Amino acid sequence: MATVELLFSALPEHVRTARLVAAAVARRAGVDEAVLDEVRLAVGEACSRAVGLHRSGGIATPVRVRLTEDEKKFSIEVGDDAPHTAVAEAVAGSSGTSAADHEEASDSEDDMGLAVISGLVDDVEVSADESGGVIRMSWPTIPAPVLP
Repeated sequence: MATVELLFSALPEHVRTARLVAAAVARRAGVDEAVLDEVRLAVGEACSRAVGLHRSGGIATPVRVRLTEDEKKFSIEVGDDAPHTAVAEAVAGSSGTSAADHEEASDSEDDMGLAVISGLVDDVEVSADESGGVIRMSWPTIPAPVLP
């Protein structure tokens, strides 16, 4: 099992780099060429979501991306350190809106991003708690042909 880990500052310009690395590792892992655009888009969406959560919460830790090549699948985990209940309260306090109003807007943005990801990826799992969140995605790989 080969793993590539990528840590990057929560800046939007680094999302493109994460997309390019994910596509390159997916290609090497044996993901079907026809699916590589979906991999790029899903990783871009997950990383953009994590960057947004870090920036809105004032979190200085890096966004984490883990790319894992198994025997029959290629997996990507995108992790953030945003406490999913405290982010809304912190931003709401500085903008003059209530925490509930901001949480509702934030939830709708999250819902849209997660809907895009679930439309692109058949095998996706989202988990979040007060210490952060992780989006796990995986795609089947094509076994390398055996040379005679």
